[in-house]
Amino acid sequence: MSTPETKARAGDGLSPADEMKTALAGFVNDFKEFQSTIHTKIENQEERLTMLDRKNMTSVNRPVLSVAHDEAPHQKAFDAYVRSGDDDGLRGLELDGKSMSTAVNSDGGYLVDPQTSETINSVLHSTASIRAIATVVNVEATSYDVIVDHGDMGSGWASEGGAMAETDTPQIDRISIPLHELSALPKASQRLLDDSAFDIESWLAGKIADKFARSEAAAFVNGDGTDKPTGFLTHPAVDNNVWTWGGLGYIATETPGGLGDPDKLVEVVYALGAEYRANATFVMNSKTAGEIRKVKDAEGRFLWSDGLAAGEPARLLGYPVLIAEDMPDIADNAYAIAFGDFAAGYTVAERPDLRILRDPFSAKPNVLFYATKRVGGDVSDFKAIKLLKFAAS
Repeated sequence: MSTPETKARAGDGLSPADEMKTALAGFVNDFKEFQSTIHTKIENQEERLTMLDRKNMTSVNRPVLSVAHDEAPHQKAFDAYVRSGDDDGLRGLELDGKSMSTAVNSDGGYLVDPQTSETINSVLHSTASIRAIATVVNVEATSYDVIVDHGDMGSGWASEGGAMAETDTPQIDRISIPLHELSALPKASQRLLDDSAFDIESWLAGKIADKFARSEAAAFVNGDGTDKPTGFLTHPAVDNNVWTWGGLGYIATETPGGLGDPDKLVEVVYALGAEYRANATFVMNSKTAGEIRKVKDAEGRFLWSDGLAAGEPARLLGYPVLIAEDMPDIADNAYAIAFGDFAAGYTVAERPDLRILRDPFSAKPNVLFYATKRVGGDVSDFKAIKLLKFAAS
């Protein structure tokens, strides 16, 4: 006689081994589902932690290496201010310490967004101005000091047992370059500003850059230093044979109002020290270039040669030529040609920020945009620049 347990197993038709396999298979399936659920939850948790870390990193108030994320909010807020005068976006904008714009001041105007500032700066650097060949430095102060050592430190030979003689000390000069405010005042109608298809940033950049470039170019050559940079031609010019620090040496053509002997161009080249000639440039205006272009040597060869590729400057006696229209024309006693290493001889100091103040009241129905920046310039090494004087002596 069988027990009830035996009857139940017999009724199921499964042997103990089969029941064990079925139970194990169910356990394995349940465990796999549990493992998959846990794995999914862990991935979701890691994704949430990653997003939280990224949010915390972007909210930390510290400079970042790239300003790509900062340009869009600033540019959008600046566009709203220029078009309609709405400065709420600019007032609430926290600017990055590493970006070109470092502060917001509604009383003195708002800082231009970095993209527009870079456009203006690139235009200024590409114009035919002394800036293109001078040293340009960015400063945060109201002036920039250049330390110049224009005297050689003495040296001498000594034997093993001989006494050392005292040598000369170098002569040090400090040249201070103050920064002056350069301004532009373009205007546009409000109807034009309301047109969303009008590219206000490009228009402003072009107008401001054109005004700044022309004002700078004139000041770097002929500026008197009063509320503007000091031009290199405003410094005293003396005969190169008696040159002293503080003035620019010149070579006279010995022909009043004319070049006369083409060898005078060679003389002005070798009047410049050898350490400066490798990076030297001729500077003259278009009318002077038109005359010098015709000059030939004793064998009938032109001293002037055009650039071999697009964008390359023309060359005179193998040295590049910068066409600066603010240089004087050829005339009696005119210093119509300069030659020198302007990277060593002239320094342009400027603040990197550019401010815009919107004025919708002074010229109704037009809107004025008062743009300002601070820039200065002066000769930093008087040995590095020589002049050609079109005079008898």
